[in-house]
Amino acid sequence: MSTSTGTTTDTGLDAALLTRVTTAVRTAGDLLRDRHTRHARGAALDEIVTEIHANDDAVLDVLKAPLMAARPGARWAEDELEGGALPPGEWWIVDPAEGNINHVHGMSDWAVTATLVRDNHPVLTVVHLPLTGDWYTAVAGHGTRLNGAPLRVSAKTDLGAALVGTGQARPGEDEHTFHRIGASVTRMLIHGLVVRVSVPATLQLIHVAAGRMDAFWQFSDVRSGLVAGALLVAEAGGTVTDVQGNPWDLASPDFLATAPGIHAEAVSVLSPIV
Repeated sequence: MSTSTGTTTDTGLDAALLTRVTTAVRTAGDLLRDRHTRHARGAALDEIVTEIHANDDAVLDVLKAPLMAARPGARWAEDELEGGALPPGEWWIVDPAEGNINHVHGMSDWAVTATLVRDNHPVLTVVHLPLTGDWYTAVAGHGTRLNGAPLRVSAKTDLGAALVGTGQARPGEDEHTFHRIGASVTRMLIHGLVVRVSVPATLQLIHVAAGRMDAFWQFSDVRSGLVAGALLVAEAGGTVTDVQGNPWDLASPDFLATAPGIHAEAVSVLSPIV
């Protein structure tokens, strides 16, 4: 995946399908917005987990059925924290509350995402930010849009002038992954301009697609956090690979999305971190 999705532009997807997916995601987003509070909900870990599951369950009740009806024959990837390749065919990869941990802590950086994946490549995605009303969409071969207007990645060509970001993919990552994240932040602080470390991945990747940020990387293969942003960045003219610079798909162990003008520098900085 570089400036395309690894599929041909003839995806068999049409405007009617995108409209149905957008409607479903925005309806789910309205429900999640109604559940949002300005204060944190839960102090103990088990209370926080209960709130997170309650958000997921409430949104899935209104999201899954219309998506499955919109694309008969597509299957549903059940566990949003799973990674790795899926069996051939079409799959819905959905995060009913991307940035759920932020939602239950009263923060604003969360979204609802739905992505159709074909043979381990994303081909259609919708990301809705209910608090702002913004929606980001992309269809393979047809570009990325914000509220219907085309987006383009940054024109940066110097990593030293770049705003870049990373973050952990899930709670409880192994210690080796945490060391890699720390090393990568240090190296990017040296070679880049400013480094953001935050969650969720999708909300950093929409900034890369819109040209507000210049790169995002993650030492993880959690599907739900990457597929939507991967397609948005690629269709906005960005470069999407693993941190070694190899083409990315769901089987890749890690992830890098950049403006094309800084991709080689970013690979040079991140690839030694093993």
